[in-house]
Amino acid sequence: MKHVIIVAAVALLAMAPARSQALVDPSKVAPEYREAAEKRRAEQIRQRECALKADLAKVLLRDRTDYLNHCLDAMAAKQ
Repeated sequence: MKHVIIVAAVALLAMAPARSQALVDPSKVAPEYREAAEKRRAEQIRQRECALKADLAKVLLRDRTDYLNHCLDAMAAKQ
């Protein structure tokens, strides 16, 4: 039993951490979809910036969605 627990712990530690969706690379998309890919990349960058601000502000998980929505709305209002 102890051996099984050790193997499970090693397997969990060896797994790569779950990451958010990778940034879209518009150069790797068909030309007819490039504009949409550029817009998606810009949106992903805005979302990551707001998530970083939330991390730096140490926002609680229960308040994170509201914080991110407010941040994204503020960024959209600036544009």
